[in-house]
Amino acid sequence: MESKLFTSGRIGPLTLRNRTIRSAAFEGMCEGNAPTKQLLDYHESVARGGIGMTTLAYASVTRSGLSFPRQLWLRREILPALRQVTDAIHRQGAAASIQIGHCGNMSHRRICGQTPISASGGFNLYSPTFVRGMRRSEIVEMAKAYGNAVRLAREGGLDAVEVHAGHGYLISQFLSPYTNHRHDEFGGSLQNRMRFMEMVMDEVRRAAGNDMAVIVKTNMYDGFKGGIERPEAIEIAQRLEACGADALVLSAGFVSRAPMVVMRGAMPIRTLTHYMDCWWLKWGVRMFGRLMIPTVPYHEGYFLEDAKLFRKALKGTLIYVGGLTTRAKIDEVLNSGFEFVQMARALIRQPDFVNRMAAGEERCGCGHGNYCIGRMYTLDMSCYSHRDDVPPCLLREIAKLEKQQQG
Repeated sequence: MESKLFTSGRIGPLTLRNRTIRSAAFEGMCEGNAPTKQLLDYHESVARGGIGMTTLAYASVTRSGLSFPRQLWLRREILPALRQVTDAIHRQGAAASIQIGHCGNMSHRRICGQTPISASGGFNLYSPTFVRGMRRSEIVEMAKAYGNAVRLAREGGLDAVEVHAGHGYLISQFLSPYTNHRHDEFGGSLQNRMRFMEMVMDEVRRAAGNDMAVIVKTNMYDGFKGGIERPEAIEIAQRLEACGADALVLSAGFVSRAPMVVMRGAMPIRTLTHYMDCWWLKWGVRMFGRLMIPTVPYHEGYFLEDAKLFRKALKGTLIYVGGLTTRAKIDEVLNSGFEFVQMARALIRQPDFVNRMAAGEERCGCGHGNYCIGRMYTLDMSCYSHRDDVPPCLLREIAKLEKQQQG
């Protein structure tokens, strides 16, 4: 079958030059919660490397939605710097997208400036912090904040927005029975738990109008007992299509409970703790990290079989994400009914991976030792192969983990 990889494709009103998208993996490159030259240089390099569209990651719609100190916060004063990033991407022939969301309970007062909020109150061990359930009036205002973020994204030169409705962040916290224990119209049945998501989509769709693409990242399952399972996830995805999503990104996992379901493989605990500033958290994770962040086996295209079930149940444009590192697997995905593919770690290792495939290369050099993930929680997302400051102890850890992936 002839490859679709280097053919153009449409997402709503937007046409991409090929079927590749840089997924919204957190860069950690926004000092002061604003775009930096480092962020510009990275996304420009990916655009120059042949990508169809590159996605600026995890922009919070309000300050209360920040979970990292170096995370993007979409607000009016950053628009000139944001426009510089999008202009650089467009000069290289790629489209520019931005993922918008809110972390909900995955934050701390020292970062978000208040007691973290969620669908319901409780305690988040991973921050660690107490969490407050949102009032009805706050839910309405938060939905409007998503719409405002889309309007700002348009002013910043973005071609598309990706609403983050998965991975255990705020929309996902309303959807999942694990985090939603409300007894009002936003809790209980799936129809009630989808209500906040529907409000967000209404605001986003009206703000996007007819000239911006609206993409939504949604879970196929949460990855643990008591979370969303596939039947409810299919209903959620169908509802998102009905709400006007131009495309869906099919993912899975819950960062506060099953983080490696999202990323697969092992979390490099020594790397993760090496870059931590807090001494007691550093030693706590060093001692109990394997219990807190259990390994989930990696294989290329690890979401594909589940995603095929969603393909059968859905009518619209679907974007596959999950462990793509070879041309053969990318072609297999595109020939299985998916219109686009997203990648992150492959493009951290080789920002020009798309051009390399066009020139005949078959495989990316990423070994999925996950150094980039362990590093990003404190600093920026970077591949160890591009750095000369990685301590030998961390290089040994990554080599061991990469060998395990190959075994």
